[in-house]
Amino acid sequence: MEAADLLKKVRRIEIKSRRLTKNIFAGEYHSAFKGKGMAFSEVREYQFGDDIRNIDWNVTARFNHPFVKVFEEERELTVMLLVDVSGSRHFGTNKQLKTSLIAEVAAVLAFSAIQNNDKIGMIMFSDKVEKFISPQKGRSHTLRIIRELLTYEPKSRKTDISEALRYFTNSIKKKCTAFVISDFFDETNDGVINFSEALKIANRKHEIAALQVVDRREAELVPVGLMKFVDAESDVETWIDTSDPEVRQQYALWWMKRQERLQNLFSKCGIDTVQLYTGEDYVKPLMKLFEMR
Repeated sequence: MEAADLLKKVRRIEIKSRRLTKNIFAGEYHSAFKGKGMAFSEVREYQFGDDIRNIDWNVTARFNHPFVKVFEEERELTVMLLVDVSGSRHFGTNKQLKTSLIAEVAAVLAFSAIQNNDKIGMIMFSDKVEKFISPQKGRSHTLRIIRELLTYEPKSRKTDISEALRYFTNSIKKKCTAFVISDFFDETNDGVINFSEALKIANRKHEIAALQVVDRREAELVPVGLMKFVDAESDVETWIDTSDPEVRQQYALWWMKRQERLQNLFSKCGIDTVQLYTGEDYVKPLMKLFEMR
């Protein structure tokens, strides 16, 4: 991508993301992600209705008049984006590739974070950690994240979500909020999810939300005759007769069971999750995600 084209694309994403953040997500984000807790702010005289448990007895004894401690929310958070950059992201049949949707959603989350004075960082992963961007604040930092999402060429096309989760757990010491943005194609041939244990461990330490990026054509086969399918991560080629009703039915059943396994895992771990579809509005699903919290 030429430098001028890159700048235009980054600018377009920035304008759209900032508009959504300002007009739609600002209040929802703040309500959903409230900070680490309550921090002491000041001492003031007791007023009718104050909680007596907040009385500062030392100050009260000194002035012979009741005083209470005032606490305020610790607003600053650290937000991490765990972004799947494996080969399967280069798929899309409805006006948009997964990789484009991922970049837009990540930008919206990043701008929402900095608008609320939170730090934002990113881990890009395939079957290894491809790139780590430490959490920082500011517009220039967010623009760097967007540029990396648009231009970075991963060294591998395969997927290992466990590796990314382990790296995240070990590298981010303080509790933070993390968004895992992926299609979650990381399972054995018999359907066992490879990253379940790493996800459980990471979620004990941090707050995790799962954003599954999906294309509608991944859920069903269209009857268009004999077709060659190529796995974007392994280059394995498979010929499938899509005109066969039984083949389409078996594929639909496989997809349904796969989705059930994923949803059951997220539910057992207490992880909020939404599905984002290429070429479709992602505002409502993100609003739904914020409302879950």
